[in-house]
Amino acid sequence: MEPVECRVIAAPAHLQWLQDWSSRVYPGVSLRPCSAHQASPAAVDVCDVTLMLVGRDTLAWARQQLLVGRQGDSPIVAVTRGLTGSMIQGLLALGASDFMASEHGGEELATRLWRLREQHRHRLAASCRSAGSPLHPLLSKLVGNSLNFVRQLERIPTLAASDAGVLILGETGTGKELCAQAIHYLSKRAAHPWVAVNCGALPSELVEAELFGHARGAYTSAHQERSGLAAEAEGGTFFLDEVDSMPLSTQAKLLRFLQEKEYRPVGSTKTKRADVRVLAASNGDIGALVQQGRFRRDLYYRLNILSVCLPPLRERMDDLQLLSHHFLKRFAAEFRREVSGLSPAALARLAAYSWPGNVRELEHTLERAVLLCRGETIEEGDLDLPEAPDACACLEFRRAKAQAVQSFERMYIERMLLLCQGNITHAAQASGKDRRAFWQLVRKHGIDAARYRA
Repeated sequence: MEPVECRVIAAPAHLQWLQDWSSRVYPGVSLRPCSAHQASPAAVDVCDVTLMLVGRDTLAWARQQLLVGRQGDSPIVAVTRGLTGSMIQGLLALGASDFMASEHGGEELATRLWRLREQHRHRLAASCRSAGSPLHPLLSKLVGNSLNFVRQLERIPTLAASDAGVLILGETGTGKELCAQAIHYLSKRAAHPWVAVNCGALPSELVEAELFGHARGAYTSAHQERSGLAAEAEGGTFFLDEVDSMPLSTQAKLLRFLQEKEYRPVGSTKTKRADVRVLAASNGDIGALVQQGRFRRDLYYRLNILSVCLPPLRERMDDLQLLSHHFLKRFAAEFRREVSGLSPAALARLAAYSWPGNVRELEHTLERAVLLCRGETIEEGDLDLPEAPDACACLEFRRAKAQAVQSFERMYIERMLLLCQGNITHAAQASGKDRRAFWQLVRKHGIDAARYRA
């Protein structure tokens, strides 16, 4: 039986148990012991199966780990000590793939792990065949199954395999930096620095100094020599976000840097070389900027050797529910809130919105909703979103009609009360309704007639 490579995690309180238990595991299992609090959430540890040691005193910790889902794309086996059946069922409901008591022998563990790994491999292969989706764990932060999104993700492993420049296009909030990070960490430069800079946030007079550094005395406040971001990225990847906002004067020097891998710090007479891969991103129509003369054509061609174009959220609305539950699960664990889902009305409200801020706006909306939600389910009223003119488009016909009628009734009654200065008798006569019926409508909508009086 082929050995199964595992990653073993435990709460800080169980590190000694982890060491004792790991020392007697069956030799066919290759272990990488690691305490969960030492693992970086940004680093994805690729392994066949993850083992999670869980005792009664660390049950809350284990639940949080399963909710956050930081163990990559591998199945999780709960190795339990002193847990009841209901406690184990709770772990399985939160996403654990299997469980076993820590007293069981290593041979049984190896058999279970081998079976889990094979099931997982078959499941991934089937998913790739059906959706064409590259399910590498390093792409796990880019959530989505829609065809136009998956087609762009499919390109990332191929782009990462080369060392050419990549231009990533997409509206703000579509995940351009996550895409660039995936390219870096899938490439041969993954062990070297990742340096990102937002060109739009740098003052135009300091862009060149920030990118390439400056010599001592280059300008008034340059009291000592300083290396730039290009030097910090040596051997790794240099990501230029909002590259289209870079001044034309700096664009010329960036072009030389890309072509010759050379640069000269501000105020220096020495030319330096850099071994970096440059990725760039733009949220605007960079082709139009070239036509307007606001972006160098030769630099555009140099950056645009390879490209990725991430679709806006409104063009991948079939991913809305998947993304919503992904963020909901994350924030519920982060803020320790007992929020388990969204009501159908809340999902319909999300679907009716146009999302100009894309996935980032959806993320922030659900973060607020989790913090402000009073119950276990996020309702429509918990969503802090502006009213959308097409809000009825995604609702059932009866509910959409009732909503439209209710909105019309309230607007009509308030207008009549305004014209009649809050006099219900006169407002009822003007609208052709019985005073009693008109008064019932006022009460139904909770309108205070007194505030319309002169």
